[in-house]
Amino acid sequence: MTEIISGLYLSPLELLAVLGAVALVVARWLPPAARPRATIAAGVLLVLSAIALSVLGIRWQMLPVLAGAAVALPFALSPLLRRRTGRPAWRARWWLALPGSVACAGLIATGPVAAWAFPVPVFPEPSGRFAVGTHVAQWTDPRRPESFTADPHDRRTVVVQLWYPAQKSPAGARRAQYLARTEHEARTVSDALARQVGLPGFLVDGIPRARTHAVVDAPVAGEGERFPVVLFSPGSSGVRTQNTAWAEELASHGYVVAALDHPYDSAAVVLADGRTIRATIASTGDRDEDAKLAVEWTAVRAADLGFVLTRLDRLDRGEVTGPLTGRLDTGRVAVTGHSMGGAAALQAARQERRFDAVINLDGYPHGPASPSLHQPTLALTQAITPETDPDYLPRLTEVLKLSTETSYRLTIPGAAHLTFMDGPLYLPPVPSIVGSLGRAESPHVVAATTLAFLDTTLRHGPGDLAGVLSAYGDLSVYRPDDSR
Repeated sequence: MTEIISGLYLSPLELLAVLGAVALVVARWLPPAARPRATIAAGVLLVLSAIALSVLGIRWQMLPVLAGAAVALPFALSPLLRRRTGRPAWRARWWLALPGSVACAGLIATGPVAAWAFPVPVFPEPSGRFAVGTHVAQWTDPRRPESFTADPHDRRTVVVQLWYPAQKSPAGARRAQYLARTEHEARTVSDALARQVGLPGFLVDGIPRARTHAVVDAPVAGEGERFPVVLFSPGSSGVRTQNTAWAEELASHGYVVAALDHPYDSAAVVLADGRTIRATIASTGDRDEDAKLAVEWTAVRAADLGFVLTRLDRLDRGEVTGPLTGRLDTGRVAVTGHSMGGAAALQAARQERRFDAVINLDGYPHGPASPSLHQPTLALTQAITPETDPDYLPRLTEVLKLSTETSYRLTIPGAAHLTFMDGPLYLPPVPSIVGSLGRAESPHVVAATTLAFLDTTLRHGPGDLAGVLSAYGDLSVYRPDDSR
């Protein structure tokens, strides 16, 4: 699939097909002298682009374009064919032709509109000084049985994707596939994600076509510099790549991001041997039972995060093979997550003093509020509406107030729950779904606020963190010496 033209959400071939279809409809209304050549040129352009798209793979958004062109084609070609056979050209009167032309044009216009609503995601260019590399690893914890299966010999396995500061790759280097290691694997994951929310898979068929800015296994940047580490847990049914734009931005600023797939919780996890583990957890519809299950699932995720930190420490020491040996500063580590992953990050931080900072991206704090957090914490939340769970803010505020370090809650106007992941890049821009910040501003706000927090807590950078955060929304600061 050729590159998507930013802003149009169409590839050059798709744009040519749209232009050819439109020209075919418009040709009927041109002066008689220009009509034959315009019709032939439009038809040739349309047919050639349609053939090329057939070879590369036609997105469903192009089907109404081709359908509109197919309806218009016989009426456009009929006068030309009649002339070649010597018969007098027949042409419908304008008041008969106009409704048909308008209908064809409307059908053709549906294609670009659908491409805009369900695009191939175009990832923002990372703004940091480093290029970005990525590496996928699969690790098994020999000490922990798999709680989601009955096999007593099954051990907990997680798939981890690393984004890291890399040397600049040669021009034309192939960028990493979005969602997974291959396009086939990406389609498996994309279909599973669509099923989780009740959508037909074809609606989001643009997602597996996307490429990111990272280069697989690119050489690590710098000469021995050690980079702070940020662990990430996705939302319920989410996958390790759901925050790729955010991860690439952090990596370009000198952080190593390690994002997890949680088998039997993530929508689909494709293992190294080709097996696919699909999500088995599901809501029961009973509020109390679901709350109890959420605590259990959060605990499993928290244990996954602690295990991955241990493996990263071993990777840095050379006990585990990987491109980042000797380059990870596991003395400066933040644990982060979105939604349920945010709850898991909070729990992991309570259990592991090795975590130095916590970021919760709009996650309800499942599980106990004690012991108190001993790390500075940033909680980003969506805009609060009457539909927001009334227990959410009081529960989150309780957790932050109990912290022994200064913590922050930033409510971002215009944000929705999916604002804090890649969703705005490929879902319809409906405010109730992805917020109203827009496709460009959503990833920028999330990255800017979390980077400011990480630079302050892990790198002890100078500056007014509260002042930076408050520029993006409604900020509450909880200091340990405040009255409780």
